[in-house]
Amino acid sequence: MASKIKKGDTVRVIAGKDKDKEGKVLQVKDERVLVEGVNVVSRHTKPNAANAQGGIIQKEAPIHISNVMLVADGQAVRVGFKVENGKKVRFSKKTGKAID
Repeated sequence: MASKIKKGDTVRVIAGKDKDKEGKVLQVKDERVLVEGVNVVSRHTKPNAANAQGGIIQKEAPIHISNVMLVADGQAVRVGFKVENGKKVRFSKKTGKAID
């Protein structure tokens, strides 16, 4: 099934500790999304060649795709699919406008 959320979309978190935060999707993989500035966790790393200092690094962890909604025209919307001019496009169910 086609994913309703794609890399580069702006989304709003609708559940969990980061509810109501917005951010840009960095990655979509296996029904999970990585959102910029959302679900930030601390990772303890050992010193290595890439990171000589080591220490505690803050990074985003993936959250389930069902916990985010696409933001279009400044408001969170549900997404549907329709065919326009022989091409499948996403559209906002709230406004009926094509998203991409």
